[in-house]
Amino acid sequence: MTPVRVLGISGSLRVGSYNRALLRAAGELAPSNGIELTELDLSPIPFYDGDVEAAGDPDAVADMRHAVRESDAVLLATPEYNRGTSGVLKNALDWLSRPALASVLRWKPVGVVGASTGRGGTRRAQQQVREALLFPGAHVLDDPEVAIPLAWEHFDADGRLTNEETQAALESLLGGLADLARARTATQAA
Repeated sequence: MTPVRVLGISGSLRVGSYNRALLRAAGELAPSNGIELTELDLSPIPFYDGDVEAAGDPDAVADMRHAVRESDAVLLATPEYNRGTSGVLKNALDWLSRPALASVLRWKPVGVVGASTGRGGTRRAQQQVREALLFPGAHVLDDPEVAIPLAWEHFDADGRLTNEETQAALESLLGGLADLARARTATQAA
């Protein structure tokens, strides 16, 4: 069976962030679901500006759009800042939502996860991300929810996901994302 190509994107730029660690954990669990996960770094993406877009996509934006287009699915890992998603992730979604009605996210299977040091576990941030994905027409996986509160209780000092319940939820989400991507591929082939 051909592996499902999933593009992982963290809304945190910090090397040691729990959300980047969550994507690494997803990458470790991915092969059991027939997934190849690669990560995209958002640090070179400029702030969205319609004037810049009108002049032509910056190289980093063109590369990001190409990576999303070539993937079978996307896995977004969002931190939660002030009860919302990060500006970094929202900015990337703003670029990816363009052009209107022809976004690379249209019908793209997307999973949303997140880890936070707070007790809310990124639920509000994930809701914002889901809402931002409505306009470009992404096909967002609703269940299972992977919204990790008190992240230090789920990861060890080296950033490895150690909580077995969280690992199982993440693996279930990856399986659902792979199934959604395979169904989309089968529909396109028919």
